[in-house]
Amino acid sequence: MSAEEEKDDVTAPDTPEAKKPAAKKAAKKPAKAAKGAEAKAKDATAAETKKPAAKKAAKKPAAKKASSKEPAATKEAPAGESKKASRGKAPAKPRRKVVRAHARYVRTSARKARMVCGHLRGKSVQEARAILAFTPREVARDWSKLLESAVANAESNHELVEEDLIVREAYADEGPTIKRFRPRAMGRATPIRKRTSHLTIALTPDAAPRTTKRDG
Repeated sequence: MSAEEEKDDVTAPDTPEAKKPAAKKAAKKPAKAAKGAEAKAKDATAAETKKPAAKKAAKKPAAKKASSKEPAATKEAPAGESKKASRGKAPAKPRRKVVRAHARYVRTSARKARMVCGHLRGKSVQEARAILAFTPREVARDWSKLLESAVANAESNHELVEEDLIVREAYADEGPTIKRFRPRAMGRATPIRKRTSHLTIALTPDAAPRTTKRDG
């Protein structure tokens, strides 16, 4: 056998085997294309199924907002009822002015001052003056000065008439106590307590004023 025939025998069987892998690759390509098309179709169907669910989810907050708005309408109804109730009520009475005068560190005990001020509450200015003028106590002089000061405040600062004023409050509070000592027998010392008090008078116009204009 010659050398050329041996070459033909060697190359002849190799050519069909070399073509087989190319044929396999060509067969695999349509299969991959079919798989890709199926995957796309599945994605499209999944997206279509998800869209209604997303729409439902979007609609749920709107329903919640509508439900939250309903109580607001119910709240407005009591407000209207309260307005009707307020219309039926009588208008509030205007507050009367209150004029105060204070006397601090008066050299008398609070107990002695309270014995006099109890007679002044609820009296008019003229009656309080008469009571203090005929009260046989030293603290009555302090109460009289304080009453005149309160009347002056009412007339000059609040433009009130003296004849319409009554004594609304009159009270005495304890102030600081001044402590002193006095020598006694056998070398002892006894304390001396000098009491002080704070006096207060409050005047207000009477509910039924006696005069409307000041004379003169």
